[in-house]
Amino acid sequence: MNTSMGDRVRALREFRDITQDELARRSGVSVDTIRKLEQGVRESARINTLRGLARALDVQLERLVGQPTVTRRLADDGGLLALRDAIQDPGSLPGVLGDDDLEDPPGPAEWAQQVRASTATYWTGGYSELAATLPGLLRDGRAAARRHDSESVWTHLALAYQLAASLSTQSGHPDWAYTAVEKQLAAAARASDPLLEGMGVSTLSWVLLRQGRWEQARDIAERKADALEPPRRRATADQLAVYGNLLIAAATPAARADHHDDAVQLLRLAESAAVQSGPVRAYGTVFSPTDVRTQQVNVALAGAEGRPDVALTAAAAVDLGSISRPVHSASYRVDVAQARYQTGDNAGALELLLEVEADQPEWIRFQTGAAATVREMLEAERRRNSTLRGLASRLGVDPAL
Repeated sequence: MNTSMGDRVRALREFRDITQDELARRSGVSVDTIRKLEQGVRESARINTLRGLARALDVQLERLVGQPTVTRRLADDGGLLALRDAIQDPGSLPGVLGDDDLEDPPGPAEWAQQVRASTATYWTGGYSELAATLPGLLRDGRAAARRHDSESVWTHLALAYQLAASLSTQSGHPDWAYTAVEKQLAAAARASDPLLEGMGVSTLSWVLLRQGRWEQARDIAERKADALEPPRRRATADQLAVYGNLLIAAATPAARADHHDDAVQLLRLAESAAVQSGPVRAYGTVFSPTDVRTQQVNVALAGAEGRPDVALTAAAAVDLGSISRPVHSASYRVDVAQARYQTGDNAGALELLLEVEADQPEWIRFQTGAAATVREMLEAERRRNSTLRGLASRLGVDPAL
């Protein structure tokens, strides 16, 4: 039996022993909205509304929206709990006598290749496969760093923890992700690479964003961008890529907080850097003018009152074929589907979501944005649409709405 968002709001409110009026006062959400959610009259709400309710109820946003926290396939070795144990390794804490890995660690070249392969798996959406292999990768990396202690090994260990943070966040475990970023930044410091540290801050900003800590997410990304802003005439492509990624990281929470003018300005600066750098692959990610333009679509939809018409205008400037990462392409198309639905193109939105599901059947099940759009479409449907209801069922949205 599916539990609706309204069921979770009501259960948490009653557990806190507060009335709907008191929850409205604490959250800044109207009592009418709360009442409709709890009664099942409404099954969805904007992200700002959910954030206010989550804060008022003192729970993580993932708990409130019911985000999946498991991968589709069980692994014989590894898995998300094994990933947690590898990230939160007690033996790495000061004062704890850990049991050093006894196996021979991989050499620096082999270790770097393993990290590159795992990065490719992440960007193609192979979360179950990555969950099975990443715990061992982290253990191998720590052993390699003890044996070889070179800047190259520490660089790739930082990138491995970046993967761990990203997978943890995508699978609904932002607290694990925060610990992984701490270790990512510590490894980056051992690698003596300020740009690698900058990517760590960009990852941290995303983790904070997913925790609903928008002000902090924007602040740390902007501060690091200011610190790493390169001299434009002598800037390297890597410098511009890290700087631009930090600007993008700052723009998203700015838009979520309804500071749209600030978000647009941040993305303009990022696009200028991308035009100068050209397409760049560095530090486990990519940066290009297309990457910035896809974020213009995302930012236009954010905030208390999204602007889907602006999002679709921005989408017209995006060359879908130039998006190099399959997961990024899927995320962008989910945004476009949301904009289509909000401008009345229900058929176009459903067609695009089905296309994304066909391309990324595992990835899409973790996307609360896709589920929210489908939930809204179900509430608004005038005639029973079996295709829409099938998609809703596969995404964990109650098709009986």
